[in-house]
Amino acid sequence: MKKFILTCSLMALGIVSLAQTANSLTSQEKKEGYQLLFDGTSLKGWHAYNKPGTVGTSWSVTNGEIGFDVTKKDGGDLTTDQEFENYDLSVDWKISPKGNSGIIFNVTEDAKYHSSYNTGPEMQVLDSDGHPDGKIFNHRAGDLYDLIHSSKETAKPVGEWNTARIVNNHGLLQLYLNGEKVVETRYDDENWKKMIAGSKFKNMPGFGVNMKGRISLQDHGNPVWFRNIKIKKL
Repeated sequence: MKKFILTCSLMALGIVSLAQTANSLTSQEKKEGYQLLFDGTSLKGWHAYNKPGTVGTSWSVTNGEIGFDVTKKDGGDLTTDQEFENYDLSVDWKISPKGNSGIIFNVTEDAKYHSSYNTGPEMQVLDSDGHPDGKIFNHRAGDLYDLIHSSKETAKPVGEWNTARIVNNHGLLQLYLNGEKVVETRYDDENWKKMIAGSKFKNMPGFGVNMKGRISLQDHGNPVWFRNIKIKKL
């Protein structure tokens, strides 16, 4: 019985430890120059796309997580106030059953664009086996949406946390999912232009042309959660 109690106590301490480290930086990350984009308690530093200073009621913070509530009907893509160029971005995400969302980067805000995806490429967030998009080759979780299929599938089961990492470094683009590099390409060559020309973005002249911009969390109308959003300038 004493051994059982000790085990339970250690497990509880482990859970507390994990809770304490969420949405915070380690001493090493601080030394490396990372900054938090989400403080764990508020949406300070974020706004609805093309609506500076406002956040739709669909987005809220609970238990250290940014969540999307589909019943509110007032969302839009949650977008950083800051722009970034040459960076290493890390985001934890968890998707709902049959859910769809995305992490969109190098986003340009302008009244002539109705959504962040009109300009920024997307790392797909998806229930790959439950959502219809999962049947499309380059629309599965971790893919560079509609452009490049992941070299391997490393997404965790629905309801579990995944860690996405996007490295945008002087034209080199790398996507990682749960510690595995799944996409690598150049953002500044003819092949990039050819990929766009063969994609659903071919008639969007502002898509994929800027190597810097804002970060957006996509409102795709499904419950989704994000946490541990951090970035390092390169």
